[in-house]
Amino acid sequence: MENRDPVVHLDRNFWIVTAVFAVLSAISVWYFGTFDFVRLLPESAAPAGDIDALTRFLLMSSGPLFIFVIGYLLYFTIAYRVRRSDPPDAIGTQIHDNHSLELWWTVIPTIFVVVMAIFSVKIWYNIEVAQPTNGIAVESIGHQWYYTFRYPNVHGEIPNEMHLEVGVPVTLHVTSSDVIHSFWVPTMRIKADMVPGLINTLHFTPLNPGTYKIICTEFCGTLHGEMEKQTVVIEDHAHFTAWYNGWVAKTKNVSDAIAAASAGAIPLTGGSASAGQATFAAKCSACHKIAPFDQKIVGPGLKGILDDPKHPNLVDGQKATPENVAAILQHGYKGDIGAMPDMTANGLSNKDIANLVEFLKNQK
Repeated sequence: MENRDPVVHLDRNFWIVTAVFAVLSAISVWYFGTFDFVRLLPESAAPAGDIDALTRFLLMSSGPLFIFVIGYLLYFTIAYRVRRSDPPDAIGTQIHDNHSLELWWTVIPTIFVVVMAIFSVKIWYNIEVAQPTNGIAVESIGHQWYYTFRYPNVHGEIPNEMHLEVGVPVTLHVTSSDVIHSFWVPTMRIKADMVPGLINTLHFTPLNPGTYKIICTEFCGTLHGEMEKQTVVIEDHAHFTAWYNGWVAKTKNVSDAIAAASAGAIPLTGGSASAGQATFAAKCSACHKIAPFDQKIVGPGLKGILDDPKHPNLVDGQKATPENVAAILQHGYKGDIGAMPDMTANGLSNKDIANLVEFLKNQK
């Protein structure tokens, strides 16, 4: 028997409501196509404009979709409701196996999803992956309940404000020192979770000078609301250079002292295990935990590091002795397992290293 599409009868009322839906859809497309997002929320950096364009595309396409789907649902519910005059075995208009309908409600959503995927992946790639040819690299660390920032040639961490120069591309690495936080600047339209032991990277370019709020969107404890007091300051070259050089000069003496101390072997006498525990929590716990060697965060677990028969050598191949542990803390390490900054980058003094080694001795 020949397989034919069933006959579908669409009455005059159907076409009237379809015309109404089309008009409403045209209005929604016009509204979202001309809506001024910048008036609602300023743009302080690229790719805010691209993200606004993606949002506009989603609103312009989802408006008609919502109108037609919900509109037809309501119309068919009313127009084809069961009436008392209908016989008990009445069957409504059948559209099952209607090849034309099935073709269009498959093709149209597929095209929409493909276009949206291309659009959004391109934006995501520019934010997450594409490396700028020049610019500045900044680190942001989330704490309970504030942010700190690290800059090249500035010793230690700068609290409360992240300063950036207009037009200079930024590579921002974010992580956390304690619990999960989030780094979100609404005017930049970018956001990343700050996870202990994990570094997430964002790429953007500041565009408009001003002071903009940083918001933590992960509940991180009782004073979570305090995180909103931190800001991003975007300024011109002269003001940024003055601020940056001021911090370089302010921290130079400390940096020079640590660099000079790191030239020779670290004396380990007089180390305090309790002070080492506090230093470990502040400086090391983002990448290591006191656990067996194979329980890694970024670097290996450090429990029993001086007495582990399964790992008698350190990651640099040297014997697991207090002096060799101190040498890694002093000079850093880079190899197959990853990279660890030296004592200057980590802001460690000779006393800090002695305390850390004493603390690790007791973790058996």
